[in-house]
Amino acid sequence: MKRKLVIGLDIGTTSAKAVVFDMKGKLIAEAEEMIETYYPQADWVEQNPIEVEAACLVAMKQVVNKANANQDEFLATGISCAMHSLICMGEQFEPLSNMLIWSDGRSSKQAEALMQSEQGKEIYARTGTPIHPMTPLMKLIWMRENNYEAYEKAAHFMTMKEYLLQKWFGKRAIDYAMASSTGLMNVKELDWDSTALAAAGVEREQLSAIVAPTETFTTIDTQIAAEIGIAHDHPFVIGAADGQLANLGSGATAPGEVNISVGTSGAIRQFVQGSPVNEVMETFTYAFSEERSIIGGPTNNGGIALQWFKDIIEFNGTHDELLAGAKDVEPGADGIIFLPYVNGERAPLWNQKAKGNFFGLCIGHKKEHMTRAVLEGIAFNIYQISQSLEKMAGESKKISVNGGLSKSELWVQILADIFGSDIHISDTHHNAAWGAAWTALVAIGEAESFDDIKENMPAEKVIHANNDNHEIYLKIFEKYERMVSDLMVYFT
Repeated sequence: MKRKLVIGLDIGTTSAKAVVFDMKGKLIAEAEEMIETYYPQADWVEQNPIEVEAACLVAMKQVVNKANANQDEFLATGISCAMHSLICMGEQFEPLSNMLIWSDGRSSKQAEALMQSEQGKEIYARTGTPIHPMTPLMKLIWMRENNYEAYEKAAHFMTMKEYLLQKWFGKRAIDYAMASSTGLMNVKELDWDSTALAAAGVEREQLSAIVAPTETFTTIDTQIAAEIGIAHDHPFVIGAADGQLANLGSGATAPGEVNISVGTSGAIRQFVQGSPVNEVMETFTYAFSEERSIIGGPTNNGGIALQWFKDIIEFNGTHDELLAGAKDVEPGADGIIFLPYVNGERAPLWNQKAKGNFFGLCIGHKKEHMTRAVLEGIAFNIYQISQSLEKMAGESKKISVNGGLSKSELWVQILADIFGSDIHISDTHHNAAWGAAWTALVAIGEAESFDDIKENMPAEKVIHANNDNHEIYLKIFEKYERMVSDLMVYFT
């Protein structure tokens, strides 16, 4: 019997992943190709778009081969992509620059100045995208003010997904979600924003057409189709950004359903109807479709903070071995509180100059106490972001979590205890890829709606909150918040 299979292509910061699912979200095959990141100067963080596109091609080829399926069994491919990338492109769509990724901080001064201005407040109110070095808006302003050669010569400006679509299909298009995350799109009108474009010194013609997440392409380059091993008319659906699709792929589509994604960085997000914008710029509002947006807050410091600590203490074992010792440490890490801002911070501070801090160290503490404090600090930060989210969308009714740190049952238990809520973990860690795949199924008519994904989810594991621990953590969180507030003056 012929199977019905769908592919999710997830273009991340660390790697390009291609995942084959059946119609119920069951994992059939997966492939991953790592992506190299370059640091040419302090605060500059870049990737080579040619290398990233090549990684996508390899991942797609490998996963199609692993699935051991006939070409006509693959229904479609949906695309997920990391947000906030920017490439300067020439007339013939050749890259004139490397791709600046979300963690590039070269525009910190420009972001600080714009954030404090009335123009910055106006742009945020129109776009729903916080003023921060992560955004292409700020990267473009930096380029303009510094006479960046690639910017001055550019005929087009693109995100990584646009580059891929241009290379594979010869088409210029950007979905609502990716366009929204540039800081250049009016989230109410779903069109490029004239105020933001003027600030960036960019013409509308230099940007792609904005389209719905179900926009479909069926004219892939024949050579690329042959190399991947798919039919030349195989449908590719533009999809959305990784954040929106992680929520969709977790089944978190209804009011009150929150998804926490924590890999290298992290975010907490919730779908809402319309496009409400937070007045005090604590959260983002990114469009997904004409009817709904996603609101939330991203943190720079997820797994990267744990990796930093592991490197600092020169722990040569695995992450699991490092965390094993922290299991026996009581909640509160024997008085240590860790502010996890070792990589600057986005939400809730929006301050790239924020710094990490261990508070409460004493001579009796060991690495196990500090490890526990790092895990708790990452979770406290997400909990603090959630407070801003609840001001806009109300109390959370269901919390799901995905990403690398969700593989640690200890960390998920800490998260559940801090939130005082059960945490749902999907059987697959490829939530963004499943969200992209499901979007493709909606686009080609194999699924009726985005919300129907709830009936087609892999099995979930539930981590229950410990109420006694929750009460302990609430008292510690009060100290955590005061410390963050008091130390802000030193983040300069």
